[in-house]
Amino acid sequence: MANVLNYLPHLEADEMAFIQGFFQNLNDQQAQQFTDIYRTRRKTPELILFTTLLGFVGFAGIQRFVVGSIGMGILYFFTAGLCFIGTIIDAINYRRIAFEYNIKEAQKVQIMVVSQMGGPYTGR
Repeated sequence: MANVLNYLPHLEADEMAFIQGFFQNLNDQQAQQFTDIYRTRRKTPELILFTTLLGFVGFAGIQRFVVGSIGMGILYFFTAGLCFIGTIIDAINYRRIAFEYNIKEAQKVQIMVVSQMGGPYTGR
């Protein structure tokens, strides 16, 4: 059983706890492959905050494009972040936005790793 702290020590506590659930069912080779792929796909809360703050200088919605919410990104772009209210809410909730995106990516990566290398899929 692999320990997430050995592979991804920079994660925040809530993300680390969630990812640890994936690692319980991975061998070391699978854990390393998961880590390699997940590192390239995950978004840091700081990136989300930075791109959100760009909304206050005329580039509203970039944070939504970054996390794959294209429709919301377009809406924010053409409405100045819903008159800055959406941008303010995203600036407050930037950690949650990053966490939710990272969870979806972790689930996709786990399915990919398990299907490529064999082994049980836990359905998390």
